[in-house]
Parts: sequence; structure tokens; C-alpha cells
Amino acid sequence: MGTIATSFKAKKVHLINERYQIQEKLGEGSFGVVFNGLDTKKNERVAIKLEVRTGSLLAKEWHTYKLLRNAVGFPKVRWFGQIMPFYDVIVMDLLGKNLGELFRECGNRFSIKTVLILADQMISRLEYLHNMNIVHRDIKPENFVMGLGNTRNTLYLVDFGLSKRFRDSYTNQHISFRDGKNLTGTARYASINTHQGIEATRRDELESVGYVMIYFLRGSLPWQGITKKLCKKQRHTKIGEIKRDMKLDDLCRQCPKELIRYISYCRNLEFTEKPDYTSLRQMFRDLLKNLGHEYNYDYEWSEKGSGNSYLSTFPCNYNKDVVTWL
Repeated sequence: MGTIATSFKAKKVHLINERYQIQEKLGEGSFGVVFNGLDTKKNERVAIKLEVRTGSLLAKEWHTYKLLRNAVGFPKVRWFGQIMPFYDVIVMDLLGKNLGELFRECGNRFSIKTVLILADQMISRLEYLHNMNIVHRDIKPENFVMGLGNTRNTLYLVDFGLSKRFRDSYTNQHISFRDGKNLTGTARYASINTHQGIEATRRDELESVGYVMIYFLRGSLPWQGITKKLCKKQRHTKIGEIKRDMKLDDLCRQCPKELIRYISYCRNLEFTEKPDYTSLRQMFRDLLKNLGHEYNYDYEWSEKGSGNSYLSTFPCNYNKDVVTWL
């Protein structure tokens, strides 16, 4: 995927859609590269994601973002199209750091207060997404991102390249049970059912949030570090076996008992069953209050003074006719 970024070096290219300038590379995933950019007409920072047009993942992601455009905690898409002519491009609101980055900056451990406030928002994002008949299918810290400026306290859910409809939006007919599927998403946070080849639905996303919470509280998960001598499929199988065989008391050691209740609840949901999002959020809000904390967005990184403003002062190399690629 690095060839996308490399192919633009030392080139001069017309502005995307005559207004969006690509600047520094911010990161890349399995399917695309994300750049810091500038909306030259509004003089606002944007994120620009490029993908080689070998599939329809970015177009699919664009359609998902359109469905979510009026919701809190989902970035707004400003433009989608093609350039050069082999790349799909999506331009959206620029956000801050993802939770994986912030976790590492905080010494691979979040406080219980930070985790509970994040959990409340993670569950809310999934509730809205599921109400729109979509499952994300790759819940992990890197796909939860903090906002910038006035939205710096808001948690965003991003990257819908693997998302899928689990229910018909007109008939409300749920997809049928299927097994024998390959694991989709990130094995570290995948549900036991997903490891067993069962189609992912709402219950599996919430179970994944539980593993993210445990990871943040403990600093690691017991199935990390599976030997690299195993092939990918063997590693996935081994991780699934550890998740299935480990007692929840051991998995949630050093975590509040509410995590045991949460994971147990998610694992016992039926394939088509709607989770009780409200009760799950309330359980964690009650725990926050009982521990003597306020829901005031005083995150771990806020206390350390790192903030989320690291993208707010990028230099602009704007020329109305061309972009100099860095």
C-alpha cells in the first residue's frame, strides 16, 4: 500500500475537485492511505483517503458515511470521486489521534475513569450504527478516533471498508445464520463466534468492545504474542481457543466485576437478538459514579497535557493551480 504514497512524491498534481490539497501522509491500513489535507476554499483541514481502484471498498465506505452523516461521532464526508484515473478518493473531516496511539502515549494503560467514559461512547456509536442496519466488523482501538477543537472530547468511529448490512432497511429482515466463514476484522478483538466462523452480528461488535476495554485496563490481552511460527489461520484458531477456554474471572482479573457481566451478556446474546444498549451504558455510568468520578471528559491524555491538537498547526503549501506533494 506504500506504493500509493510513493507514487505521489515529487509530483505536481491539480487540486482534487479543484479545492482539496494533499499534504503529509498520516497513516495507512490494509486498503488505503490517509493524508492530511487542506480545503483551499474554506481554509480548513481535512483528511483525504486514497485507494487503488481494484475493488469497491472505498465506494462502499462512502455510502456508509452518507447514511451516518447526521449522527454524532461519525466523520462527515465532503467529497468522493476518482483521480489519475486509478484511485478512489474520499475527503472527510480531519480528526485527532486514534485510541491505539493515545494508549501507547499513556504508557499502555488507561485509568478506569477514561475507559468507562470511552465505553459509554463506544456503545453509543455501535447502537446508532446498528440502528442503521450496519455492522462495522473491525472493532479495535485504531478505529476509534478523538475529535479536534470543539469536538476534542467526542469519540468517533471510523473505517467502514469491512462494514456490512445485517438487516434489510425496508423489511427489517435479519440476515440468515451462516457459519464456515473466514475471520473478518482483527483477531485480537474478534468475538468467539467470529473465530468459529459464524457470521458477525450486533452481539459480536459489543463483545469486541469488551476486549478493547480489558486491553485498556490491563495493558495487554492473554492471547497476545501467539508464536509467529504459526500461519495466520493457525494463529486465529489458537487465539479463538484461548478466548473460549479462559475463565472470565481470569480474563477480567484486575478489572471491575462489571466487565465480567458485560462479556457474559454479549456472549449469551442470540444471533438476531437486539442488545440492551441502554442498560449496558447505564451499568458503566453507575460504576463511574460509584467510584467517585464525574463524567467530565477528563481523559488520561488530558491530564498528561498531550491533548489532541497535534494536527492544528500544519504548514500550508497552497498554490491555486498545483499541489507540491511532500
